[in-house]
Amino acid sequence: MSLLEVKDLKIHYGGIQAVRGIELKVEEGELVCLIGANGAGKSSTLKGIVGLEPHGGEVRYAGASLKGRPTHRIAAAGVALVPEGRGIFPRLTVAENLAMGAFTRRDQAAVRADLDHVYGLFPRLLERRQQTAGLLSGGEQQMLAIGRALMSRPRLLLLDEPSMGLAPLMVQKIYETIQMVAREGVTILLVEQNAHLALKLSSRGYVMESGAITLSGPSAELAANPQVRAAYLGE
Repeated sequence: MSLLEVKDLKIHYGGIQAVRGIELKVEEGELVCLIGANGAGKSSTLKGIVGLEPHGGEVRYAGASLKGRPTHRIAAAGVALVPEGRGIFPRLTVAENLAMGAFTRRDQAAVRADLDHVYGLFPRLLERRQQTAGLLSGGEQQMLAIGRALMSRPRLLLLDEPSMGLAPLMVQKIYETIQMVAREGVTILLVEQNAHLALKLSSRGYVMESGAITLSGPSAELAANPQVRAAYLGE
């Protein structure tokens, strides 16, 4: 049984079909990427999984259907989304943003341990814990968005364009942290326009074009595919 199973997912915006009956799976403990050009339907797919967009088809998580389940219930079940654009609370402090990630939890001792763990992953957040989040740099805001998601102690982490708009050194730091989180056992579905990074990091991948999955397989095979190399790797 796959941890995440998406079947015949369809998402419409008025008369525009953004996602065209796609299917994908993510096994427990995997890091899987979903790559494609801007506007391919990647972000819509993640929003459909967590119930932020009405959709047709079926999404199953840990064997149970998510159909009709509100987003906050999906989050409480162990699915965390780091959205494109980070989605932090700009008027709250770093510490308050992180506390919001654990809002549904009642295991306070474990929450404190997870907070220490997040500060260990991102020491800069510890240094800026009393700073208003809207005053952070783009890279620091991305750290905060990932840290906030980790505070929910997710079983499945959905990452939407974590490298977007960041300087190369910050991208390297973010991706090193994603690798560490994956090694700790969190299952990850990674959406990225930076196909080179995504395929390097993941074990398997899907290529999405115009709302449809056009290719899938081991990341090494996709990276060697002439179509992928020409369209996404700049070769």
